[in-house]
Amino acid sequence: MILGIYKKLQRQALREFSDIVEDAEVVISESGRPKKLRIYLIEGTFIDIWFSSVTKSYSYHWERKEIYGSLYRHDNAPHSRWSNVSTFPAHFHNGSEENVVESKLSKAPEKAVSAFLSFCRDKLSEGKA
Repeated sequence: MILGIYKKLQRQALREFSDIVEDAEVVISESGRPKKLRIYLIEGTFIDIWFSSVTKSYSYHWERKEIYGSLYRHDNAPHSRWSNVSTFPAHFHNGSEENVVESKLSKAPEKAVSAFLSFCRDKLSEGKA
């Protein structure tokens, strides 16, 4: 099930965001289970998308620390320190681990990846970290 979702999102990213997506792969654990979808962007950064079918947890994480010192992540880990965010447990790390705001990302993976990659496209076109 999770593998099917990752493969579908991989095709979507490569097809709909070919202007910013260089490549994408499903990362498989040593035990043969799908761990995450990694999307490589043209600027040399990457996005990791992770789902848990057991806990229904998710994470859309754009790693930019090596180049810009920043990161962007939508996730629904129920960290109590973010309980004041109106969309808790869903929240968005906007540029850093500490700058957390509400997340309005769709629960539908296809819509969520489209919205997140559109956000990335906008950031890349602005030249902003």
